[in-house]
Order: sequence, then C-alpha cells, then structure tokens
Amino acid sequence: MELKNNLRKLRFLNGEMTQEQLAGALDVSRQTVHSIECGKFNPSVKLALAIARFFKVSVEEVFYFEEE
Repeated sequence: MELKNNLRKLRFLNGEMTQEQLAGALDVSRQTVHSIECGKFNPSVKLALAIARFFKVSVEEVFYFEEE
C-alpha cells in the first residue's frame, strides 16, 4: 500500500492557498509541503494531525492508502 494525500486539493479548496502560505501556517518549510504533496515524504503523526486540524477535516480526509 502507498500513502497518498489530498493536500493539493485541500489547498485549492481553501482559497487557492500556496504551498508557502500553508507551510507558514504549519511552521514547516515550503519544501516539506511540496514533498508531502508529491509523496516523497510521509509526515509525522504530529504534522499529519496539524494539517487535518488546519483544514478542519479528519486525518483520513487528508491521507489515505492506495493499493499498488
């Protein structure tokens, strides 16, 4: 199984937020946001929860497993 995410979709549903804006709100680098979106980096539980809380959705609405 591969971990996928809806981060880009959530950013655009929230006023076309840039990676930089989201990174600032989460106190991480823009590169971290980019790496998560591209599936190159799996966030810590703490960061995953912070992302979900920021968008006011469940963690499962941000991250999900996809069968390979």
